[in-house]
Amino acid sequence: MSERVNAFANLNEVSVFDVKSKPEKPVAKDAVDRLADDNGFLSRQPRKAQATPARKRRVYRTGRNRNFSMKATNEAVERFYKMADERKVTLGALLELALDALDRAGGSRSRD
Repeated sequence: MSERVNAFANLNEVSVFDVKSKPEKPVAKDAVDRLADDNGFLSRQPRKAQATPARKRRVYRTGRNRNFSMKATNEAVERFYKMADERKVTLGALLELALDALDRAGGSRSRD
């Protein structure tokens, strides 16, 4: 019987399968930017967000420790904060003032 040829016998020799790398040509950044602009590509850089003035942080020690969360329109929330700022009271104190005023006004009125 004839012996089989070992396909892996010459792996220790210099490989004839080495890939010759081609030197990379540097591409000018302005050429890439111009090409992107000409073809309508958008930048991946984040857009500058319109700066909305941040509300001043409110930290008070009032003994109010229950969370009361509800959904409201943006206008109602801004109005509530504006009222609290004008009266120089906490949000919880303004809520209590509003509830007291509704109790004094009496009557039942549905808005929705």
